[in-house]
Amino acid sequence: MGFLEERDFDKVPSIKEFYKGKTILITGGSGFMGKVLIEKLLYSCTDLDRIYLLMRSKKGVKSEDRLAALYSTDYLYDRLKRERPGVFESKVHVIAGDILERGLGLSEEDRTLLVNRVNIIFHVAASVRFDDPLTFACKLNLQGTKEIVDLAKEITDLKALVHVSTSYSNTNRDPIEEVMYPPHADWRDTLKVCENIDEHTLRIVTPKYLGVLPNTYVFTKQLAEHVVYEHKGQLPAVIIRPSIVISSVSEPMPGWIENFNGPVGILVACGKGIMRSLYSDPSLTADYIPVDVSIKNIIAAAWARGTKPLEPTDDIEIYNSCAGKLNNITMGELVENGKKMGAEIPLNDSLWMVGGSITTSKTIHYIKVLFLHLLPAVFIDLVLWILGKKPMLIKIQRRIYIANLALRYYVTKQWTFTNQNFVKLRSRIKKEDQEEFYYDVENVDKFDYFMQCIIGGRRYLLKEKDEDLPMARAHYKRVYWLDKFVNCVFYGFLFWKIANSSYLQEFILGFRELF
Repeated sequence: MGFLEERDFDKVPSIKEFYKGKTILITGGSGFMGKVLIEKLLYSCTDLDRIYLLMRSKKGVKSEDRLAALYSTDYLYDRLKRERPGVFESKVHVIAGDILERGLGLSEEDRTLLVNRVNIIFHVAASVRFDDPLTFACKLNLQGTKEIVDLAKEITDLKALVHVSTSYSNTNRDPIEEVMYPPHADWRDTLKVCENIDEHTLRIVTPKYLGVLPNTYVFTKQLAEHVVYEHKGQLPAVIIRPSIVISSVSEPMPGWIENFNGPVGILVACGKGIMRSLYSDPSLTADYIPVDVSIKNIIAAAWARGTKPLEPTDDIEIYNSCAGKLNNITMGELVENGKKMGAEIPLNDSLWMVGGSITTSKTIHYIKVLFLHLLPAVFIDLVLWILGKKPMLIKIQRRIYIANLALRYYVTKQWTFTNQNFVKLRSRIKKEDQEEFYYDVENVDKFDYFMQCIIGGRRYLLKEKDEDLPMARAHYKRVYWLDKFVNCVFYGFLFWKIANSSYLQEFILGFRELF
Protein backbone atom coordinates (compact mmCIF):
# COMPACT_ATOMS: atom_id res chain seq x y z
CA MET A 1 0.00 0.00 0.00
CA GLY A 2 1.43 3.41 -1.01
CA PHE A 3 1.47 6.49 1.14
CA LEU A 4 -1.40 8.04 -0.84
CA GLU A 5 -3.85 5.60 0.77
CA GLU A 6 -2.42 6.21 4.24
CA ARG A 7 -2.86 9.98 4.26
CA ASP A 8 -5.46 12.43 5.53
CA PHE A 9 -4.64 15.21 3.11
CA ASP A 10 -7.00 17.66 4.81
CA LYS A 11 -4.45 17.96 7.63
CA VAL A 12 -1.39 18.62 5.46
CA PRO A 13 -0.29 22.07 4.28
CA SER A 14 -1.26 23.26 0.82
CA ILE A 15 1.18 22.94 -2.05
CA LYS A 16 2.08 26.62 -1.86
CA GLU A 17 2.59 26.40 1.91
CA PHE A 18 4.79 23.33 1.50
CA TYR A 19 7.09 25.04 -1.02
CA LYS A 20 7.31 28.27 0.96
CA GLY A 21 10.90 28.84 2.10
CA LYS A 22 12.15 25.62 0.44
CA THR A 23 15.42 25.34 -1.45
CA ILE A 24 15.25 23.25 -4.61
CA LEU A 25 17.90 21.55 -6.74
CA ILE A 26 17.00 20.79 -10.37
CA THR A 27 19.03 18.78 -12.86
CA GLY A 28 18.14 19.11 -16.53
CA GLY A 29 16.91 22.66 -16.00
CA SER A 30 17.89 23.71 -19.52
CA GLY A 31 15.84 20.91 -21.10
CA PHE A 32 12.23 20.84 -22.25
CA MET A 33 10.59 19.63 -19.04
CA GLY A 34 13.14 21.28 -16.77
CA LYS A 35 12.40 24.75 -18.12
CA VAL A 36 8.64 24.34 -17.68
CA LEU A 37 9.22 23.06 -14.12
CA ILE A 38 11.29 26.15 -13.24
CA GLU A 39 8.70 28.50 -14.72
CA LYS A 40 5.77 26.86 -12.92
CA LEU A 41 7.55 26.77 -9.55
CA LEU A 42 8.51 30.43 -9.79
CA TYR A 43 5.07 31.49 -10.99
CA SER A 44 2.87 29.50 -8.60
CA CYS A 45 5.23 28.97 -5.63
CA THR A 46 6.91 32.37 -5.65
CA ASP A 47 7.63 32.21 -1.90
CA LEU A 48 10.11 29.37 -2.30
CA ASP A 49 13.56 30.33 -1.04
CA ARG A 50 15.63 29.59 -4.14
CA ILE A 51 16.26 27.19 -7.00
CA TYR A 52 19.73 25.80 -7.72
CA LEU A 53 20.31 24.59 -11.27
CA LEU A 54 23.08 22.08 -11.88
CA MET A 55 24.51 23.41 -15.13
CA ARG A 56 27.78 22.95 -16.98
CA SER A 57 29.66 25.24 -19.31
CA LYS A 58 28.94 24.37 -22.93
CA LYS A 59 30.84 25.20 -26.11
CA GLY A 60 32.91 27.81 -24.32
CA VAL A 61 29.86 29.51 -22.76
CA LYS A 62 29.90 29.66 -18.96
CA SER A 63 26.96 28.17 -17.08
CA GLU A 64 25.97 31.61 -15.69
CA ASP A 65 25.87 33.05 -19.22
CA ARG A 66 23.85 30.07 -20.45
CA LEU A 67 21.29 30.71 -17.73
CA ALA A 68 21.05 34.42 -18.58
CA ALA A 69 20.62 33.64 -22.27
CA LEU A 70 18.00 31.02 -21.44
CA TYR A 71 15.86 33.51 -19.55
CA SER A 72 16.29 36.43 -21.93
CA THR A 73 15.56 34.65 -25.21
CA ASP A 74 12.96 31.97 -24.45
CA TYR A 75 9.25 32.76 -24.99
CA LEU A 76 8.53 30.38 -22.13
CA TYR A 77 9.39 33.02 -19.53
CA ASP A 78 7.27 35.84 -20.97
CA ARG A 79 4.57 35.26 -18.35
CA LEU A 80 7.12 35.49 -15.55
CA LYS A 81 8.64 38.68 -16.96
CA ARG A 82 5.19 40.21 -17.25
CA GLU A 83 3.57 39.12 -13.97
CA ARG A 84 6.49 38.21 -11.67
CA PRO A 85 9.25 40.64 -12.70
CA GLY A 86 12.60 40.02 -11.04
CA VAL A 87 11.66 36.68 -9.47
CA PHE A 88 13.82 34.61 -11.85
CA GLU A 89 16.91 36.74 -11.31
CA SER A 90 16.51 36.72 -7.53
CA LYS A 91 15.50 33.09 -7.00
CA VAL A 92 17.40 31.05 -9.60
CA HIS A 93 21.10 30.35 -9.08
CA VAL A 94 23.58 28.26 -11.04
CA ILE A 95 25.63 25.54 -9.41
CA ALA A 96 28.54 24.74 -11.73
CA GLY A 97 28.61 21.00 -12.26
CA ASP A 98 28.10 18.20 -14.74
CA ILE A 99 25.78 15.22 -14.40
CA LEU A 100 28.27 13.23 -16.51
CA GLU A 101 31.09 13.59 -13.99
CA ARG A 102 31.83 11.70 -10.79
CA GLY A 103 30.64 13.67 -7.80
CA LEU A 104 28.56 15.69 -10.31
CA GLY A 105 31.63 17.80 -10.98
CA LEU A 106 30.84 19.84 -7.86
CA SER A 107 33.43 21.78 -5.93
CA GLU A 108 33.74 20.90 -2.27
CA GLU A 109 32.26 24.25 -1.33
CA ASP A 110 29.22 23.86 -3.60
CA ARG A 111 28.56 20.30 -2.43
CA THR A 112 28.60 21.47 1.19
CA LEU A 113 26.20 24.26 0.26
CA LEU A 114 23.74 21.81 -1.33
CA VAL A 115 24.02 19.33 1.54
CA ASN A 116 23.14 22.01 4.08
CA ARG A 117 20.49 23.96 2.16
CA VAL A 118 18.57 21.78 -0.30
CA ASN A 119 15.14 20.41 0.69
CA ILE A 120 13.80 19.09 -2.61
CA ILE A 121 15.55 17.51 -5.60
CA PHE A 122 14.01 17.20 -9.06
CA HIS A 123 16.22 14.90 -11.13
CA VAL A 124 15.08 15.61 -14.68
CA ALA A 125 18.40 15.40 -16.59
CA ALA A 126 18.59 12.57 -19.11
CA SER A 127 19.51 11.75 -22.66
CA VAL A 128 16.31 10.99 -24.56
CA ARG A 129 18.05 9.91 -27.76
CA PHE A 130 17.23 6.33 -28.73
CA ASP A 131 20.49 5.73 -30.57
CA ASP A 132 23.05 6.82 -27.97
CA PRO A 133 25.95 4.41 -27.47
CA LEU A 134 25.44 2.32 -24.34
CA THR A 135 28.47 3.93 -22.66
CA PHE A 136 27.08 7.45 -22.99
CA ALA A 137 23.49 6.47 -22.07
CA CYS A 138 24.79 4.68 -18.96
CA LYS A 139 26.98 7.59 -17.99
CA LEU A 140 24.16 10.13 -18.17
CA ASN A 141 21.01 8.18 -17.32
CA LEU A 142 22.42 5.58 -14.93
CA GLN A 143 25.65 6.89 -13.38
CA GLY A 144 24.10 10.37 -13.20
CA THR A 145 21.17 9.01 -11.19
CA LYS A 146 23.56 7.21 -8.83
CA GLU A 147 25.44 10.48 -8.24
CA ILE A 148 22.18 12.28 -7.44
CA VAL A 149 21.15 9.52 -5.02
CA ASP A 150 24.55 9.69 -3.32
CA LEU A 151 24.13 13.45 -2.91
CA ALA A 152 20.57 13.01 -1.60
CA LYS A 153 21.82 10.61 1.10
CA GLU A 154 24.12 13.36 2.42
CA ILE A 155 21.52 16.15 2.52
CA THR A 156 20.57 17.03 6.08
CA ASP A 157 16.94 18.06 5.56
CA LEU A 158 15.69 16.35 2.41
CA LYS A 159 11.90 16.39 2.06
CA ALA A 160 11.55 14.84 -1.39
CA LEU A 161 13.60 13.39 -4.24
CA VAL A 162 11.67 13.24 -7.52
CA HIS A 163 13.21 10.99 -10.18
CA VAL A 164 11.77 11.53 -13.68
CA SER A 165 11.82 8.31 -15.70
CA THR A 166 9.61 7.26 -18.65
CA SER A 167 6.41 5.26 -19.09
CA TYR A 168 8.29 3.25 -21.74
CA SER A 169 10.90 1.88 -19.32
CA ASN A 170 9.22 -1.54 -19.44
CA THR A 171 8.14 -1.89 -23.06
CA ASN A 172 8.33 -5.68 -22.86
CA ARG A 173 5.16 -5.64 -20.75
CA ASP A 174 1.52 -4.86 -21.37
CA PRO A 175 -0.22 -3.48 -19.44
CA ILE A 176 2.41 -1.26 -17.83
CA GLU A 177 1.36 -0.56 -14.26
CA GLU A 178 2.61 1.82 -11.57
CA VAL A 179 4.82 -0.81 -9.97
CA MET A 180 8.53 -1.58 -9.96
CA TYR A 181 9.30 -4.41 -12.37
CA PRO A 182 12.38 -6.64 -12.06
CA PRO A 183 15.53 -5.15 -13.61
CA HIS A 184 16.75 -6.37 -16.99
CA ALA A 185 20.33 -6.40 -15.69
CA ASP A 186 22.24 -5.49 -12.57
CA TRP A 187 22.90 -1.75 -12.76
CA ARG A 188 26.26 -2.08 -10.97
CA ASP A 189 27.43 -4.76 -13.39
CA THR A 190 26.25 -2.63 -16.31
CA LEU A 191 28.36 0.31 -15.17
CA LYS A 192 31.38 -2.01 -14.83
CA VAL A 193 30.79 -3.40 -18.33
CA CYS A 194 30.74 0.11 -19.79
CA GLU A 195 33.91 1.05 -17.92
CA ASN A 196 35.93 -2.06 -18.80
CA ILE A 197 34.96 -2.97 -22.37
CA ASP A 198 36.25 -0.98 -25.32
CA GLU A 199 33.73 1.05 -27.33
CA HIS A 200 33.96 -1.05 -30.50
CA THR A 201 33.30 -4.35 -28.71
CA LEU A 202 30.51 -2.78 -26.67
CA ARG A 203 28.72 -1.58 -29.79
CA ILE A 204 28.79 -5.15 -31.13
CA VAL A 205 27.42 -6.76 -27.95
CA THR A 206 24.90 -4.00 -27.10
CA PRO A 207 21.87 -5.55 -28.91
CA LYS A 208 22.44 -8.82 -27.06
CA TYR A 209 22.93 -7.01 -23.75
CA LEU A 210 19.71 -5.00 -24.15
CA GLY A 211 17.72 -8.21 -24.53
CA VAL A 212 14.01 -7.56 -25.11
CA LEU A 213 14.31 -3.80 -24.69
CA PRO A 214 14.48 -1.74 -27.90
CA ASN A 215 17.23 0.80 -27.27
CA THR A 216 19.79 2.16 -24.81
CA TYR A 217 17.44 4.92 -23.63
CA VAL A 218 14.75 2.56 -22.35
CA PHE A 219 17.33 0.13 -20.97
CA THR A 220 19.27 2.70 -18.92
CA LYS A 221 16.14 4.47 -17.67
CA GLN A 222 14.77 1.13 -16.44
CA LEU A 223 17.97 0.42 -14.51
CA ALA A 224 18.10 3.99 -13.14
CA GLU A 225 14.71 3.42 -11.50
CA HIS A 226 16.28 0.60 -9.50
CA VAL A 227 19.10 2.86 -8.31
CA VAL A 228 16.40 4.99 -6.68
CA TYR A 229 14.10 2.13 -5.66
CA GLU A 230 16.83 0.37 -3.71
CA HIS A 231 16.61 3.23 -1.21
CA LYS A 232 12.95 2.84 -0.30
CA GLY A 233 12.49 3.56 3.38
CA GLN A 234 15.83 5.41 3.35
CA LEU A 235 15.11 8.33 0.99
CA PRO A 236 11.82 10.25 0.56
CA ALA A 237 11.73 9.45 -3.14
CA VAL A 238 9.06 9.18 -5.82
CA ILE A 239 9.38 8.05 -9.44
CA ILE A 240 7.50 9.82 -12.24
CA ARG A 241 7.05 8.05 -15.58
CA PRO A 242 5.81 10.50 -18.25
CA SER A 243 4.69 9.08 -21.59
CA ILE A 244 5.39 11.10 -24.77
CA VAL A 245 5.60 14.68 -23.50
CA ILE A 246 4.39 17.27 -26.00
CA SER A 247 3.11 20.86 -26.24
CA SER A 248 1.56 22.65 -23.28
CA VAL A 249 -2.21 22.74 -23.06
CA SER A 250 -2.40 26.05 -21.17
CA GLU A 251 0.71 27.01 -19.16
CA PRO A 252 2.67 29.15 -19.46
CA MET A 253 0.91 29.61 -22.80
CA PRO A 254 -1.05 27.21 -25.02
CA GLY A 255 0.98 25.24 -27.53
CA TRP A 256 4.49 25.99 -26.24
CA ILE A 257 7.03 23.48 -27.54
CA GLU A 258 10.77 23.46 -28.23
CA ASN A 259 11.39 20.18 -30.04
CA PHE A 260 10.03 18.17 -32.95
CA ASN A 261 9.45 15.01 -30.90
CA GLY A 262 6.20 13.10 -31.15
CA PRO A 263 3.15 14.21 -33.13
CA VAL A 264 4.25 17.85 -33.43
CA GLY A 265 7.15 16.83 -35.66
CA ILE A 266 4.79 14.73 -37.79
CA LEU A 267 2.30 17.60 -38.09
CA VAL A 268 5.02 20.10 -39.01
CA ALA A 269 6.59 17.80 -41.61
CA CYS A 270 3.19 17.08 -43.17
CA GLY A 271 2.30 20.78 -43.00
CA LYS A 272 5.43 21.65 -44.95
CA GLY A 273 4.42 19.07 -47.56
CA ILE A 274 7.61 17.04 -47.18
CA MET A 275 6.23 13.98 -45.38
CA ARG A 276 3.76 11.89 -47.35
CA SER A 277 3.97 8.47 -45.74
CA LEU A 278 4.05 7.14 -42.18
CA TYR A 279 4.62 3.48 -41.36
CA SER A 280 2.19 2.75 -38.53
CA ASP A 281 -1.25 1.35 -37.76
CA PRO A 282 -4.07 3.93 -38.04
CA SER A 283 -5.99 2.19 -35.23
CA LEU A 284 -3.02 2.34 -32.84
CA THR A 285 -3.63 4.56 -29.79
CA ALA A 286 -0.70 6.81 -28.92
CA ASP A 287 -0.26 8.14 -25.40
CA TYR A 288 0.67 11.81 -25.29
CA ILE A 289 0.82 14.04 -22.22
CA PRO A 290 0.98 17.87 -22.34
CA VAL A 291 4.15 19.10 -20.66
CA ASP A 292 2.32 21.39 -18.21
CA VAL A 293 0.08 18.51 -17.08
CA SER A 294 3.11 16.34 -16.32
CA ILE A 295 4.87 19.19 -14.50
CA LYS A 296 1.87 19.73 -12.22
CA ASN A 297 1.96 16.02 -11.43
CA ILE A 298 5.68 16.25 -10.61
CA ILE A 299 5.20 19.26 -8.30
CA ALA A 300 2.24 17.61 -6.56
CA ALA A 301 4.13 14.32 -6.12
CA ALA A 302 6.96 16.12 -4.30
CA TRP A 303 4.36 17.80 -2.07
CA ALA A 304 2.63 14.50 -1.27
CA ARG A 305 5.94 12.82 -0.38
CA GLY A 306 7.41 15.83 1.41
CA THR A 307 4.49 16.32 3.77
CA LYS A 308 4.81 12.84 5.24
CA PRO A 309 7.58 11.74 7.62
CA LEU A 310 9.79 9.02 6.15
CA GLU A 311 9.25 5.59 7.69
CA PRO A 312 11.53 2.53 7.21
CA THR A 313 8.54 0.61 5.81
CA ASP A 314 7.65 3.24 3.21
CA ASP A 315 7.51 2.14 -0.40
CA ILE A 316 8.44 4.45 -3.27
CA GLU A 317 5.34 5.74 -5.02
CA ILE A 318 5.39 5.46 -8.82
CA TYR A 319 3.27 7.63 -11.08
CA ASN A 320 2.59 6.85 -14.74
CA SER A 321 2.22 10.46 -15.86
CA CYS A 322 0.20 9.66 -18.94
CA ALA A 323 -3.24 9.97 -20.50
CA GLY A 324 -4.05 6.27 -20.19
CA LYS A 325 -7.78 5.80 -20.73
CA LEU A 326 -8.59 9.38 -19.74
CA ASN A 327 -8.07 10.80 -23.22
CA ASN A 328 -6.42 9.32 -26.27
CA ILE A 329 -6.12 9.68 -30.01
CA THR A 330 -5.37 7.11 -32.70
CA MET A 331 -2.64 7.59 -35.28
CA GLY A 332 -5.35 7.70 -37.96
CA GLU A 333 -7.21 10.49 -36.16
CA LEU A 334 -3.97 12.40 -35.68
CA VAL A 335 -3.13 12.33 -39.41
CA GLU A 336 -6.66 13.13 -40.62
CA ASN A 337 -7.08 15.97 -38.14
CA GLY A 338 -3.60 17.17 -39.07
CA LYS A 339 -4.69 17.56 -42.70
CA LYS A 340 -7.67 19.71 -41.68
CA MET A 341 -5.57 21.80 -39.29
CA GLY A 342 -2.76 22.20 -41.80
CA ALA A 343 -5.17 23.59 -44.38
CA GLU A 344 -6.63 26.02 -41.82
CA ILE A 345 -3.29 27.07 -40.26
CA PRO A 346 -0.81 26.57 -43.11
CA LEU A 347 2.92 26.92 -42.60
CA ASN A 348 4.96 29.48 -44.50
CA ASP A 349 6.43 28.45 -47.85
CA SER A 350 5.03 24.93 -47.79
CA LEU A 351 6.47 22.91 -50.66
CA TRP A 352 3.27 21.02 -51.34
CA MET A 353 -0.21 20.43 -50.01
CA VAL A 354 -0.76 19.01 -46.55
CA GLY A 355 -1.27 15.34 -47.13
CA GLY A 356 0.15 11.90 -46.70
CA SER A 357 -1.24 8.71 -45.28
CA ILE A 358 -0.54 5.86 -42.91
CA THR A 359 0.27 2.39 -44.17
CA THR A 360 0.81 -0.88 -42.34
CA SER A 361 2.85 -2.25 -45.26
CA LYS A 362 6.61 -1.73 -45.18
CA THR A 363 6.80 -2.31 -48.94
CA ILE A 364 4.20 0.35 -49.76
CA HIS A 365 5.84 2.72 -47.28
CA TYR A 366 9.27 2.37 -48.87
CA ILE A 367 7.80 2.86 -52.36
CA LYS A 368 6.13 6.06 -51.16
CA VAL A 369 9.33 7.23 -49.50
CA LEU A 370 11.17 6.72 -52.78
CA PHE A 371 8.65 8.44 -55.06
CA LEU A 372 7.08 11.01 -52.71
CA HIS A 373 10.00 11.87 -50.42
CA LEU A 374 13.33 11.20 -52.11
CA LEU A 375 12.71 11.93 -55.81
CA PRO A 376 10.96 15.29 -55.21
CA ALA A 377 13.80 16.21 -52.81
CA VAL A 378 16.39 15.42 -55.50
CA PHE A 379 14.49 17.50 -58.06
CA ILE A 380 14.06 20.52 -55.77
CA ASP A 381 17.68 20.41 -54.61
CA LEU A 382 18.76 20.26 -58.27
CA VAL A 383 16.69 23.38 -59.01
CA LEU A 384 18.19 25.13 -55.97
CA TRP A 385 21.69 24.19 -57.12
CA ILE A 386 21.03 25.54 -60.62
CA LEU A 387 19.75 28.79 -59.09
CA GLY A 388 22.94 29.07 -57.04
CA LYS A 389 21.22 28.36 -53.73
CA LYS A 390 22.17 25.80 -51.12
CA PRO A 391 20.45 22.39 -51.56
CA MET A 392 18.68 21.33 -48.37
CA LEU A 393 15.74 19.01 -48.95
CA ILE A 394 17.66 15.74 -49.27
CA LYS A 395 19.31 16.48 -45.93
CA ILE A 396 15.89 17.19 -44.36
CA GLN A 397 14.39 14.01 -45.81
CA ARG A 398 17.34 12.04 -44.46
CA ARG A 399 16.62 13.42 -40.97
CA ILE A 400 12.93 12.57 -41.30
CA TYR A 401 13.81 9.04 -42.41
CA ILE A 402 16.21 8.49 -39.50
CA ALA A 403 13.69 9.95 -37.03
CA ASN A 404 10.98 7.63 -38.36
CA LEU A 405 13.30 4.64 -37.99
CA ALA A 406 13.93 5.57 -34.35
CA LEU A 407 10.21 6.01 -33.70
CA ARG A 408 9.11 2.89 -35.59
CA TYR A 409 9.14 0.68 -32.48
CA TYR A 410 6.79 3.11 -30.72
CA VAL A 411 4.36 3.79 -33.59
CA THR A 412 3.85 0.14 -34.52
CA LYS A 413 3.14 -1.30 -31.07
CA GLN A 414 0.33 -0.80 -28.59
CA TRP A 415 0.68 -0.49 -24.81
CA THR A 416 -1.87 0.04 -22.08
CA PHE A 417 -0.71 2.32 -19.27
CA THR A 418 -2.49 2.28 -15.93
CA ASN A 419 -2.40 5.57 -14.02
CA GLN A 420 -4.38 5.11 -10.81
CA ASN A 421 -1.75 6.87 -8.67
CA PHE A 422 -1.60 9.73 -11.18
CA VAL A 423 -5.38 10.18 -10.97
CA LYS A 424 -5.55 9.59 -7.22
CA LEU A 425 -2.95 12.26 -6.47
CA ARG A 426 -4.88 15.00 -8.25
CA SER A 427 -7.98 14.14 -6.20
CA ARG A 428 -5.92 14.82 -3.05
CA ILE A 429 -5.02 18.36 -4.10
CA LYS A 430 -6.61 20.85 -1.71
CA LYS A 431 -9.28 23.30 -2.84
CA GLU A 432 -7.02 26.32 -2.48
CA ASP A 433 -4.48 24.66 -4.82
CA GLN A 434 -6.79 23.27 -7.47
CA GLU A 435 -6.86 26.32 -9.74
CA GLU A 436 -3.08 26.23 -10.20
CA PHE A 437 -2.16 22.57 -9.67
CA TYR A 438 -5.11 20.36 -10.59
CA TYR A 439 -4.26 18.61 -13.85
CA ASP A 440 -7.12 17.79 -16.20
CA VAL A 441 -6.65 15.35 -19.06
CA GLU A 442 -10.05 13.94 -19.99
CA ASN A 443 -11.68 17.32 -20.73
CA VAL A 444 -9.01 18.49 -23.16
CA ASP A 445 -10.58 18.90 -26.61
CA LYS A 446 -8.28 16.96 -28.92
CA PHE A 447 -8.95 19.00 -32.05
CA ASP A 448 -8.55 22.36 -30.31
CA TYR A 449 -5.44 21.13 -28.50
CA PHE A 450 -3.64 19.90 -31.60
CA MET A 451 -4.66 23.09 -33.39
CA GLN A 452 -2.79 24.95 -30.65
CA CYS A 453 0.10 22.54 -31.17
CA ILE A 454 0.34 23.58 -34.83
CA ILE A 455 0.10 27.26 -33.95
CA GLY A 456 2.79 26.72 -31.30
CA GLY A 457 4.92 24.85 -33.82
CA ARG A 458 4.69 27.85 -36.16
CA ARG A 459 5.63 30.34 -33.44
CA TYR A 460 8.15 28.56 -31.25
CA LEU A 461 9.78 25.98 -33.51
CA LEU A 462 9.69 27.53 -36.97
CA LYS A 463 9.76 31.14 -35.69
CA GLU A 464 6.95 32.07 -38.10
CA LYS A 465 5.02 35.24 -37.26
CA ASP A 466 1.25 35.29 -36.77
CA GLU A 467 0.95 38.29 -39.10
CA ASP A 468 2.38 36.13 -41.91
CA LEU A 469 -0.62 33.77 -41.74
CA PRO A 470 -2.66 35.51 -44.52
CA MET A 471 0.37 35.25 -46.81
CA ALA A 472 0.77 31.56 -45.87
CA ARG A 473 -2.91 30.94 -46.69
CA ALA A 474 -2.55 32.65 -50.08
CA HIS A 475 0.52 30.51 -50.81
CA TYR A 476 -1.35 27.38 -49.72
CA LYS A 477 -4.17 28.16 -52.17
CA ARG A 478 -1.66 28.38 -55.00
CA VAL A 479 -0.09 25.07 -53.94
CA TYR A 480 -3.59 23.54 -53.70
CA TRP A 481 -4.48 24.42 -57.30
CA LEU A 482 -1.02 23.41 -58.48
CA ASP A 483 -1.57 20.01 -56.87
CA LYS A 484 -4.93 19.68 -58.66
CA PHE A 485 -3.33 20.65 -61.98
CA VAL A 486 -0.46 18.18 -61.57
CA ASN A 487 -2.89 15.40 -60.67
CA CYS A 488 -5.05 16.17 -63.71
CA VAL A 489 -2.02 16.14 -66.00
CA PHE A 490 -0.66 12.93 -64.47
CA TYR A 491 -3.91 10.96 -64.57
CA GLY A 492 -4.82 12.43 -67.97
CA PHE A 493 -1.47 11.26 -69.36
CA LEU A 494 -1.95 7.86 -67.73
CA PHE A 495 -5.43 7.51 -69.25
CA TRP A 496 -4.11 8.59 -72.67
CA LYS A 497 -1.31 6.02 -72.51
CA ILE A 498 -3.74 3.28 -71.56
CA ALA A 499 -6.26 4.35 -74.20
CA ASN A 500 -3.57 4.27 -76.88
CA SER A 501 -2.12 1.00 -75.72
CA SER A 502 -2.03 -1.66 -78.46
CA TYR A 503 -3.15 -4.25 -75.92
CA LEU A 504 -6.21 -2.15 -75.05
CA GLN A 505 -7.06 -1.62 -78.72
CA GLU A 506 -6.81 -5.36 -79.42
CA PHE A 507 -9.03 -6.03 -76.41
CA ILE A 508 -11.67 -3.56 -77.67
CA LEU A 509 -11.62 -5.06 -81.18
CA GLY A 510 -11.96 -8.55 -79.76
CA PHE A 511 -14.82 -7.42 -77.54
CA ARG A 512 -16.65 -5.92 -80.56
CA GLU A 513 -16.23 -9.14 -82.58
CA LEU A 514 -18.01 -11.06 -79.86
CA PHE A 515 -21.14 -9.00 -80.45
